[in-house]
Amino acid sequence: MWLKRISILNYKNLEQVEVAFSRKMNCIIGKNGMGKTNLLDAVYYLSFCKSATNAIDSQNILHDRDFFVVQGFYETDEGEPEEVYCGLKRRQKKQFKRNKKEYSRLSDHIGLIPLVMVSPADSWLIAGGSEERRRFIDVVISQFDREYLEALIRYNKALLQRNSLLKADVEPEEELMLVWEEMMAASGETVYAKRKAFIDEFIPVFQSYYSYISQDSFEISCVRSIPFGSHAKSGNLFFGSFTVLVDNKIRKCDISSFRSEFQGDSLSYAPCCAGNHSDFSFK
Repeated sequence: MWLKRISILNYKNLEQVEVAFSRKMNCIIGKNGMGKTNLLDAVYYLSFCKSATNAIDSQNILHDRDFFVVQGFYETDEGEPEEVYCGLKRRQKKQFKRNKKEYSRLSDHIGLIPLVMVSPADSWLIAGGSEERRRFIDVVISQFDREYLEALIRYNKALLQRNSLLKADVEPEEELMLVWEEMMAASGETVYAKRKAFIDEFIPVFQSYYSYISQDSFEISCVRSIPFGSHAKSGNLFFGSFTVLVDNKIRKCDISSFRSEFQGDSLSYAPCCAGNHSDFSFK
């Protein structure tokens, strides 16, 4: 897929921009603050339906303007034209269209235009926390694996709903908790398996470059981090199973066994601190 031309209106500090690109290498030159990075971010937006630097869409509208529009005009490898449109008005729903037909779900667009963005912020993949590395993995896999993207969306939705129940002033209903926990378990198993497959393939490639740089001083490995709760009894979701701490002894069981064994007990729930939202450490 080749981006032939991009049209930008009121996006960040870009008031009105029309840029045509070469099929080969393109160099963007300008003084500080002129919008070079924002131009690249607009290209990123057309692939991922969001900004690479600011996830709050309304903050990407130019100051004192009421909307922004980003349009990309592409050509496929077969020579067919593709047009992608994104428009957002303040306090209204974002519109995303392909060839003038609006998407019912933004996730349906992910993977249509594969893209890799390299920036100075990538140093956080090394210096930052594990969340940055998981985000990198998610972005890569989601572009070529639809099943993974759908499972990740379901998992994050269930995680958000479960933790919202735990933060409520009243004790959550057990049946409602079970609904979200079962969704996390089913979706989390898919997410974990596909992440592991990606890591198993990625580490040898990474190791070859790292060995060259470090002169074989270090070896890279990946381990799954499973922290445990501090409560006497706490259910910490671990994809298809629970890790529980009972009488200071660590035990692992699936959801149905966990519910059956502890039914009637007064459980002290804690927000999920183990699972696909906090897994994979590199050393």
